[in-house]
Amino acid sequence: MDFIFYFGEVFTLTSMLLLIGGTIGGLIMGATPGLSPTMTVALLIPFTFNMTPVHGLILLGAAYTSTVAGGAVSAILLKIPGAPANIATTLDGNAMARKGEGAKALQLSFIASLIGGIFGVFLLIFLTPILAKMANSFGYSHTFWLAIIGVTVIGSLEAGSVVKGLLSGCIGMWLATIGFDDIQGVKRFVFHPALGGGVNIIPALIGLFAIPQVISMFAKGRSQNNVEQIKVKKHPISKAFREVFSRKRAVLIGTSIGSLIGLIPGVGGQIAGLLAYDQAKKLSPEKQKFGTGHSEGVIAAESANNAMVGPSLVPLLTLSIPGSPTAAVLLGGLIIHGIFPGPTLFQQYPEVIWPFINSMLIGQILMCIFGIYIASLAARVAQVPQFVMAAIVLGLAAFGSFAVQQSMGDVYVMVVLGTMMYFLERFGFSAAPLVLGLILGPIAESNFVTGSLISTAQNGPFVYFFTGGLNILLVSIVILSVGFSIWSEFNSKRQSQ
Repeated sequence: MDFIFYFGEVFTLTSMLLLIGGTIGGLIMGATPGLSPTMTVALLIPFTFNMTPVHGLILLGAAYTSTVAGGAVSAILLKIPGAPANIATTLDGNAMARKGEGAKALQLSFIASLIGGIFGVFLLIFLTPILAKMANSFGYSHTFWLAIIGVTVIGSLEAGSVVKGLLSGCIGMWLATIGFDDIQGVKRFVFHPALGGGVNIIPALIGLFAIPQVISMFAKGRSQNNVEQIKVKKHPISKAFREVFSRKRAVLIGTSIGSLIGLIPGVGGQIAGLLAYDQAKKLSPEKQKFGTGHSEGVIAAESANNAMVGPSLVPLLTLSIPGSPTAAVLLGGLIIHGIFPGPTLFQQYPEVIWPFINSMLIGQILMCIFGIYIASLAARVAQVPQFVMAAIVLGLAAFGSFAVQQSMGDVYVMVVLGTMMYFLERFGFSAAPLVLGLILGPIAESNFVTGSLISTAQNGPFVYFFTGGLNILLVSIVILSVGFSIWSEFNSKRQSQ
């Protein structure tokens, strides 16, 4: 039980100050649209150059954990995900905020993040060797099918129509092909120099969620009759804890899916939240409430997001394979301090790695405490007049899009995609499936092309992609997911007649 032996290092004055500062800073940056966990950790790495390795990693780990949770603030209050991992949170969280339950939604999200995060870190502590072997067993074909499973979730996310959901996803996957093919170097659909590097996910995310809202807000004008007056209802913290623990199914689904997705290199938290939301909806007896401000949706999505954090470090620390984009940046932070991950990492640097992991455990608790404290204050954002909020959101959207690569091209992409989404919403399409397609497109394509190239030297693509126990299991899930989505839509239409 080496992790207990090194627990004292976390409670030194310097470590605690870095832990508290990283947690508060991460919550603020996570709540700012465009500042993703990956960007936050990358921005902090230069500040760790003159720190000891353990102090530098404590700061980065605290920022990673709290930024993932902090993204729920803008997702719930503004319907703008603070990061791709918070996409699913917007589906019910913002609806709760519009009903005056913003404080409650934020409390539920931070408590669910705490439970999922602690579960994920304990998996990192106790099951690292076993989980590393599981992560290493995923090949190109398995990751391809996992991405396809995510695509099938698209149909369930679109409340009105499975067909519209899948069409939205297809538009997103087409947008993902813009730019240069990473494997073959082919130029595709580059209509403007700003698209030479493809469609960056952060400007696209901000544009698809923020710009339609901004246009709608400005369209309402300044008339008092058009100003939506929302009263922020106070919500006791004790009730929030009781509600989270009463939603055991949503918590279990979120933590389980988040932990599994975190293990698989390169997949990321955005898929964890969406898959958890989808499965919670399918298995809930109250599935018709999802999308209308149902607490189960927020709990499942946010518990999955933070449950992903700990396991995403398993392949990083044991195999030098990052389990998420943010873990890839953390790998750079480790190497800068002369620490090279691998099977012997825990034997060579226990005085660095165990305090780092322990700090993430304490960081989850601090994240929940500070998050709940600001919940009631932050919820008052919903009371700001809409024409004022529209100007603020537009400014944040432009800043967040430009900050990614310091490029006005990203701002143009944000505006074009957002305007397109505004008109698509008029026809019953929604942004979540489109963004999911944009995220999953490169993962599915790169793994399919690489797997196809490998299969030519073996028994052919069919054998490579459709044989083997894990492939068969994943293909079966794809078929069941599509079938269940179609059946659910048919059944709901029959009941409404």
